[in-house]
Amino acid sequence: MNTIQIAPTYLLSMPGGSEWLIIILVVVILFGAKKIPELAKGLGKGMRDFKEAKDGFHNDIENGMKPKPEIEPKK
Repeated sequence: MNTIQIAPTYLLSMPGGSEWLIIILVVVILFGAKKIPELAKGLGKGMRDFKEAKDGFHNDIENGMKPKPEIEPKK
């Protein structure tokens, strides 16, 4: 029995010019031209929120790794 082996690079390749055109046409048909700016705005807001959360998480980790100042006992 023969099996077909597909190289991983074929599975992860980016769409070409005509494929992008078809994708854009399908999006316009499904959502309409008036909804596309709203979708783009929502996508941008989501990306911004994700970046802020990532940066906040990164800052929390860096602050947690810093040595804490020693507190001198009161006399």
